[in-house]
Amino acid sequence: MSPPPGFPYAVAVETARPLSMPSLSATRPAMPAPAAEWATRERHAYLAWTAASVAAITVVRLLWLAVQSADLYPDEAQYWFWAQHPALGYYSKPPLVAWIIALTTALFGNSEFAIRLSAPLLHAAAALFVYGTAARLYDRRTGFWSAVAYASLPGVSLSAFIISTDAVLLPCWAAALYAFVRAREAGGQRWWLAVGIAAGLGLLAKYAMMYWLLSAFGYVLLVRDERRHFRPLLAASALALLIYLPNLWWNWSNGFVSYLHVRDNAELSGPLLHPIALFEFFGSQFGVFGPLFFAGLLAILARRRTFAEPRIRLLAVFALPTLVMMLGVSLLSRAQPNWAAPAYVSAVVLVVAWLLHGGWHRMLRFAIAVNLAAAVALFGAADALAAVGVSVPAKYDPLHRLRGWRELGARVGAALAANPGLTLLADDRELVAALIYYVRPHPFGAVEWSVIPGITDHWRLVNNIDRHRGEDFLAVTQHGLVPEMRAEFAELTRLQTITTRTGPGGGRSYVLYIARDYHGRLKP
Repeated sequence: MSPPPGFPYAVAVETARPLSMPSLSATRPAMPAPAAEWATRERHAYLAWTAASVAAITVVRLLWLAVQSADLYPDEAQYWFWAQHPALGYYSKPPLVAWIIALTTALFGNSEFAIRLSAPLLHAAAALFVYGTAARLYDRRTGFWSAVAYASLPGVSLSAFIISTDAVLLPCWAAALYAFVRAREAGGQRWWLAVGIAAGLGLLAKYAMMYWLLSAFGYVLLVRDERRHFRPLLAASALALLIYLPNLWWNWSNGFVSYLHVRDNAELSGPLLHPIALFEFFGSQFGVFGPLFFAGLLAILARRRTFAEPRIRLLAVFALPTLVMMLGVSLLSRAQPNWAAPAYVSAVVLVVAWLLHGGWHRMLRFAIAVNLAAAVALFGAADALAAVGVSVPAKYDPLHRLRGWRELGARVGAALAANPGLTLLADDRELVAALIYYVRPHPFGAVEWSVIPGITDHWRLVNNIDRHRGEDFLAVTQHGLVPEMRAEFAELTRLQTITTRTGPGGGRSYVLYIARDYHGRLKP
């Protein structure tokens, strides 16, 4: 894919401009009419090609969502359950992902496609904001390639396939960064309002948006020439907190369970250092950002004069602290590969600009091609081979964890129908979520049993089993804690075993019981 030809004057000017120069918008003098006309045509052409390229990738993703065979991941099913019960907050996440799912399912029904519909659209919006940021800081050619590069990142391809809080966070992060760049320009005061709105929505999407605010304050406080922006940034942050206030109130009303969950999720109370986990997380970033892009980012950060150039410094400030923070968390405890994903919104602009202005155009295109090929292999290989009669063993299928839930739901639903009057119970948070979605009719009153005391997830917060004393259940178990469960019921009768297939050589087994007269733990 190449940008439009036919712009020799504008492209030559922008290509020749060294990296150390400030942005064109701040330095371009008044142009004669022919040059101004060329510039206008060039701006419209690059924007059109960017929109067309992002739209093409997004349409392919939407088509794939419509035809693929993967079931909902349990977290997706949980977000869908939240969407059926709109609230200002939920146990583990802010509410924006549930609100968006509520919108898409209200319009298109409760299919897997409708639940996931917003994910590729949100990443398309993020890519356009990435274009805007790169175009303001460098040039429109860099904006075009940055948007295409972002849309092709392996982590984005995965996030565009599965609805998650990352899919909602990243466009907010990208929008806030673009507005921040605009607000710092001459006459850009009104953009501080956009900074506050984007940051506030980001906080409603995922608490990691706080990293963006910390990076912004660090930048305006540590860079002398940027300190004049401290007060407007403070006002924008106040607006962001005002938008976020409903979730803060919800947490206050529920014992701040979301914040406690974030603390517990980091698991900082265990052994002090985990060097293997650090190396695993570091290695995973080659997969999230793409192997060549991540290698390029490391090369940029290793240069002695990297932070001397203002634009590089700005982009690095919105990437490096988040990445370093997650590396630290992985060393002290553990960190999931996607936890550093927001860092790559600005990092992709940084790497693309470095490659373009370094003359490595072919390397940039090759890196994008590698990322797109990885996405096709990840999401399309198993189903494509199955279409021609070739079955991929489960252990080689990247999506094997998304298979088998529909089958399980149908069989558990049949067991419930054969034993009327029982409430559905499961011994795992993810299992509860998947069963509520895939059992028909949806058993919204399902409860979770766990041997671990306390409120540890959303099910135990809103529908705790202790509210169901004396009731009878159809218990679906996968952890084999039958002796512990037997102590909390008057009677536990084995019903059947269900084994689901996730592919050749793969599957999961569940044992069903009729559990009568729940009385809870007996106090010693």
